[in-house]
Amino acid sequence: MLHNSTILIIDDDVQICELLSDIFEDHGYSVTTAQTGKQALNLLESTPNFSLIFLDLILPDINGLELLQRLKLITTTPVIMLSGLGSESDIVVGLEMGADDYIPKPFYPRVVVARAKVILRRSQPQSLMINAPYKGFIFNHWILDTENHKLYSPQKQEMMLTQGEYTLLHALVSNPQKVLSRQKLLELTHSESFEIFDRTIDVLIMRLRKKLEPNPKTPTYIQTVRGVGYLFSVIVEQC
Repeated sequence: MLHNSTILIIDDDVQICELLSDIFEDHGYSVTTAQTGKQALNLLESTPNFSLIFLDLILPDINGLELLQRLKLITTTPVIMLSGLGSESDIVVGLEMGADDYIPKPFYPRVVVARAKVILRRSQPQSLMINAPYKGFIFNHWILDTENHKLYSPQKQEMMLTQGEYTLLHALVSNPQKVLSRQKLLELTHSESFEIFDRTIDVLIMRLRKKLEPNPKTPTYIQTVRGVGYLFSVIVEQC
């Protein structure tokens, strides 16, 4: 656990707030809750040093996506969307707007904690020690450290990845020079702690290209094979 991590939960459902508060306080985190968007914005003005934000997409005073947009303008704190089942389009838009993850309701407490810990770890950028041991993949001087779930640029600087981005990149570099359909990528990225659905594949590909490609508009790493899927065209070495 990261010490002194404070979590903000924005949800008008008092029971959800209490449940998440109990879960994270049991794991040693500090938790603050807000039932409206206005209350959340006021909290961020007075206490801007939150480590993680949970955001319900349905709030009584403001649309959750509109609040997400405002949050991204005033804070770099990672945001996990909370969403009822069936709101796939809102989730896709939220990911496009920069949300770090989403969790559908109802949820399993241990899955929520696991995913929060991953994002909290990734929100602490570090430089890679040149001689430090690591396990994973190397491609065109990039390093995907699969032991610590981190991506390092050729300049040895960590590139921040959301859980969805890491999971999808891992699937791609594990299958270089192969055309992978969306259905195959769904199978490769599904796990107990994270699930990607069909429409998020394209969103995550777009976000990975912005971080990896010299020119995201003309990708050379992650290529689109029209009507089929995606190809990771770079030579990959395992280490």
